[in-house]
Amino acid sequence: MTAPPAPRDEIVRVVKEVLAPLVQADGGELYLVSVDDIGVTLHLAGRFSGCPGNTLARRRVLEPLIASAVPGAYVTMTTGPLVPKGAQRVGV
Repeated sequence: MTAPPAPRDEIVRVVKEVLAPLVQADGGELYLVSVDDIGVTLHLAGRFSGCPGNTLARRRVLEPLIASAVPGAYVTMTTGPLVPKGAQRVGV
């Protein structure tokens, strides 16, 4: 029997396979700032930089998708043209 993936691995999978394509399809850039077993910090740039809809996107799209993979996980999000040091772009 195979052990279930670690929460961190599930969060990374959702970010790469689900969130990044959604953000890119809308002209944005998604960066992974940090991740652990209890949550993730993301940075949105491109068309999402300073967009007033970011709060709605976080609450209605990003948080529910992360929570479906890892119940109770937090999502912290920053936006803007300045990408946090050490953040890695997810996707293309």
